[in-house]
Amino acid sequence: MSPAIGAMLDRVDGRAKVTGGARYSAEVNLPGLAHAVLLGAKVPSGRIIGIDCREAMVADGVIAVLTHLDLPRIAAQPKLFPSLAGLIAHGESFFPMQDDVVHHAGQPVAIVVADTLERAEHGATLVRVNYAETPALTLLDAGRDQAYEPEKIFGGLVPGRNPTRGDPEAALRDAEVALDLTYRFEVNHQNPLEPSTTTAVWDDVDRLTLYDSTQGPTATQLSAAELLGLPPTNVRAVSHYVGGSFGSKALIWPHVTLTAFAARVVGRPVRLALSREQMFHSCGHREEQEQRIRIGAGRDGRLTALTHDKIGLTSHFDDWAETSLESAAITYACPNYAGGYRLVRGNIITPTFTRGPGEATGMFALESAMDELAYAVGADPLELRLRNHADTDPETGKPWSSKGLKECYQRGAELFGWADRDLRPGIRRDGQWLVGTGMATAAYPVAAPISPQRARARMYGDGSAVVEAGISEFGTGALTAMTQVAADALGLPVDRVRFVGGTTDLPNIAAAVGSAGAGATSSAVHLACTQLRDQLIRHAVSDQRSPLHGADPADVVVRDGRMCRRDRPETGETYHELLDRNHMPDVEALGTWMPVSPMTSDHAMHTFGAQFAEVAVDADLGRIEVRRLVGVFAPGRVLNRRTAHSQLMGGMLWGLGQALLEATRMDPHTGRYANENLADYLIATNADVPDVVIDMIEVPDAVVNPLGVKGVGEIGIVGTSAAIANAIHHATGRRVRKLPILLEDLL
Repeated sequence: MSPAIGAMLDRVDGRAKVTGGARYSAEVNLPGLAHAVLLGAKVPSGRIIGIDCREAMVADGVIAVLTHLDLPRIAAQPKLFPSLAGLIAHGESFFPMQDDVVHHAGQPVAIVVADTLERAEHGATLVRVNYAETPALTLLDAGRDQAYEPEKIFGGLVPGRNPTRGDPEAALRDAEVALDLTYRFEVNHQNPLEPSTTTAVWDDVDRLTLYDSTQGPTATQLSAAELLGLPPTNVRAVSHYVGGSFGSKALIWPHVTLTAFAARVVGRPVRLALSREQMFHSCGHREEQEQRIRIGAGRDGRLTALTHDKIGLTSHFDDWAETSLESAAITYACPNYAGGYRLVRGNIITPTFTRGPGEATGMFALESAMDELAYAVGADPLELRLRNHADTDPETGKPWSSKGLKECYQRGAELFGWADRDLRPGIRRDGQWLVGTGMATAAYPVAAPISPQRARARMYGDGSAVVEAGISEFGTGALTAMTQVAADALGLPVDRVRFVGGTTDLPNIAAAVGSAGAGATSSAVHLACTQLRDQLIRHAVSDQRSPLHGADPADVVVRDGRMCRRDRPETGETYHELLDRNHMPDVEALGTWMPVSPMTSDHAMHTFGAQFAEVAVDADLGRIEVRRLVGVFAPGRVLNRRTAHSQLMGGMLWGLGQALLEATRMDPHTGRYANENLADYLIATNADVPDVVIDMIEVPDAVVNPLGVKGVGEIGIVGTSAAIANAIHHATGRRVRKLPILLEDLL
């Protein structure tokens, strides 16, 4: 039997999705279902001085209108905490409709419930809200003089200032080559195909089921239970299929609990689906930010000093900043380093995870700066990076659990044809087009939950198995990959294994965020299945009627569901024969994996890769065309090469969008984004997509988790935008230090 792990197995959920059999949170059929619509604040700052609901209440089909005057009070104040922990995971430490204060435009101020969605939407237009508006701050530049250094960021998990090593200021003064560079980033929104949706139904006064589009059913269960004042056992969260997330569904936002409140008030199931416009101010975003990098180096380009500082716009309630400095701090060997965060409080919702949170921006700044250094010292950009390769973690001195970055450089250069590159910018032409190439390093931390991860495996009398864990499938191929992990651990063909997830009735798994989902779930699944396999082997060798009786369990292997001696494959029996003879309809085992904390491990844990890009720029119009992308990554063990390839390609194409298209434009007068729709918020389409080549270097890793899985969900975006920006410079000779890069930047 060929190993299932690593094979390009077709997605087990593919048929259900293409035939419409897959049911998403907005497609759950419940008797008596009502529909809720949120009404958002029209001003970015102020107080509500009056709400007139009379016209809405008498409209056809309207069942209830809830405001801060009558919405039930929450049982506890939410606290921002990342869902990676596997615990409560609120998106911000604020809950709306508890008082009359407006903190940002779009903040929920009323809920209209009706018997149909159309009637609820109409009723929401009839609610009249009067405001006493106060001055608002919605742009980073408007609040620079109010910036402060937070003690902690990222939900309190990361210090506001990175550990300093050496004396960077002295090293900068003494550097033979010194650069001082600033990079700007616009707001980005995740925009998954499926907007966030929650359907709430109360079984009685204190038992609640939530059908929620979430990356983590357990996070929904625990977070809603806390706000509603219920024990977690009284809240059931169901999330079988999710139509994308990219971070918008990683944390639990107020609309989930608001739906539960509405359902309790009206006494019937209620569904609340955010509109596309509401997604722009209801589920966080990648914050507006600016990063300054100062580099000191010798004439040979070897780094002697690096400082990396970031300022970003956060909400009134939370010290949120993407962790843009952490990977950049350890990517290259540099003896002198300092970095820190500053924040400005604004009238916006708390920002949140957006694919590659931190690394997508921080590595753009670093990799753009490294390209500038290469030109400053006359070195090939790839050679410069090899000269500064970090053989150990520069911050701690710990060895890497695994790396593979040099192999990624080498393989990527071969696939791309980097050796033929002329260093000089602005000299290669293709008719009207200026053509250039660029590259960048990709780096992303290996994260792990802080809570135990569990899965259950059950073998049935017919020799088939069902494996369960409470994960949702939000487009990553998790159900498929876990089927492969289970099949290999049990020694079964994949068609004899069924993996089930999507509900908190199943063993707890943390939300699949931070590229940690594959590692966490596969570890629990692997342990559950190996324990079940070993249990059945022990049963066989102790059964006097078994041909394996008396064998050493360590000498028994399982192939195609048949247990046999390693040195005598003809001697053995199937799982089915063992269970049938002993009248056992099923046997099960629970696997629990306690993650290794990267903070306490003896090894440094990171995923690395290399990105290469070729662009063409119209010499007259400044129009940018990406012609080729090559990405090579070392993500540890690859569970399914097809789904991993898809994840990496998706990340790289998002990196293309980040580089050239994606920006949410704030109107400072209204405090709202001017392009709150998919017509004006530009993302890459098929016409923008070039030839993309992806390869993976599998470097064994015995530290990160039992199978050595690092994950591929985010590393694909990291470095892509920098490679494109560096290629634009190579094509035109013009350096653009902002994202996105627009044609007007090149005219």
